[in-house]
Amino acid sequence: MKIGILETGHVPEGLAEKHGTYPDMFSRLLEGHGLAFETYTVVDGQFPKSVHDCDGWLITGSRHGAYEPHAWIPPLEEFIRKAYGAGVPLVGICFGHQIMAQALGGKVVKFSGGWGVGPVEYRTTGGATYQLHAMHQDQVVEKPPEAEVIASSEHCEYAGFAYKGKAISFQPHPEFSTGYMRDLIEARKGKVIPPEQADNALAKTGRQTDDASIAAQIVEFFRQSVRKAA
Repeated sequence: MKIGILETGHVPEGLAEKHGTYPDMFSRLLEGHGLAFETYTVVDGQFPKSVHDCDGWLITGSRHGAYEPHAWIPPLEEFIRKAYGAGVPLVGICFGHQIMAQALGGKVVKFSGGWGVGPVEYRTTGGATYQLHAMHQDQVVEKPPEAEVIASSEHCEYAGFAYKGKAISFQPHPEFSTGYMRDLIEARKGKVIPPEQADNALAKTGRQTDDASIAAQIVEFFRQSVRKAA
């Protein structure tokens, strides 16, 4: 099964050499499940020719806002709608979660409640809880009509969506290692993240996170969706 990774942002300068790119992080997260990956750097204008070029699509995080006037955002939204309409499975993480929601009828804003940073506890509709890394100020404030809420936190009401077996998305970052999370907080401390909040997040960073559980959900979603389409 080939998964196309739609790269919507670049790892901050100085961190990529140590931690790799966002596609590298997702490849590590999902390795060992028989998936192959191909990257399309849509943030630089590189798009697939067709939604059928891969068996499924994964949209990465980004420092950009889904509502910002970048030339690559409208064609990405159109690609999302085409893939969704064609039943080609979609997975979105952080910015990917937001741009999917926006493309499918939801609303994304720069949240007035500030940043979500570091390990955060998320609740599922089934009553389970997950510890996952967060790094965002933007969030979805109006859910798309076909989206079902599957995860939330105190800071983020719409932290996970399922779309009628066609797509799933998550606001937190299961692909972020503890080392990358720590280095990213340090790089943004006092710049975009208030120093006190950054220090509090750094004190919590290193806690056990449930990345493997989310990875298993993503893999199973892709497998089930591809089987349905066969």
